[in-house]
Amino acid sequence: MPLHLPKKLAVFVRDDLRYWIKTRVEITTLVAALIVAAAVWAFVSIGGEVLEGDAKGLDTEILLSLRSATDPSDPLGPRWFEEFGRDMTALGGNGVLIMLTCFVALYLWLSDRRRSMWLVLAAIVTGLAMSQLLKWGFSRPRPDLVPHGSHVYTASFPSGHAMMSAVTYLTLAILVARVQERWTIRALLIGVAVFLTILVGVSRVYLGVHWPSDVLAGWTAGAAWAVIWWMVAKWLERRGAVEPEADHREAAEPATLPPAGLARSLPASAAREPRP
Repeated sequence: MPLHLPKKLAVFVRDDLRYWIKTRVEITTLVAALIVAAAVWAFVSIGGEVLEGDAKGLDTEILLSLRSATDPSDPLGPRWFEEFGRDMTALGGNGVLIMLTCFVALYLWLSDRRRSMWLVLAAIVTGLAMSQLLKWGFSRPRPDLVPHGSHVYTASFPSGHAMMSAVTYLTLAILVARVQERWTIRALLIGVAVFLTILVGVSRVYLGVHWPSDVLAGWTAGAAWAVIWWMVAKWLERRGAVEPEADHREAAEPATLPPAGLARSLPASAAREPRP
């Protein structure tokens, strides 16, 4: 007869192992630190290539590949696809991102998670300031090979739309996911944030308003910023400065049999087997 581990003991071992990993090993924090280091390294490498002029050749090749060979002013695809590109690039505009941030902040306020709300606002506002400082520092001109499909008024490197969409969508997703109990909801929030960030960045190159290296640098800087603020949230959580992270387990657990002591406490009439 096979020996089965009692369910309560299995649950205890699982929870104890999860607690040990979370409090001792800190694997997630280590992975987050590695992601930040890799993103910063990638941004520095791209910035060096841009300053030295080595990225111009590949940037030009990619940009022109998204245009008609006979007419560089005509992006590839039908008119509706070009309009779709404008719709996607609007998702990374400051107006849309500011409204989204305000709505999420209101949600956290009404959910009595006001310290998390201030954390979200601080992450987004400082990310916007960092984006502007990087643009002023590099002062890279916009592409002039093709007509722009959208109005531009700032420097090119890094892409503000790509960076701020990564900063805003990823930061909101990561910090809001902290207070969600179900891991499926967490995965959905982060997946949607990554998807929107990619669409915004690609649309900037498609419309001819950014070099591909601008967008790649914006993605790396924005992702690093979002993960840094997640680490800040974890650090503040340990000190009780923000609301604790929700449990990863599903809200509903399968029903279990009552303890043996409960059965003994039942009335004799309830415990007695009916007679035929």
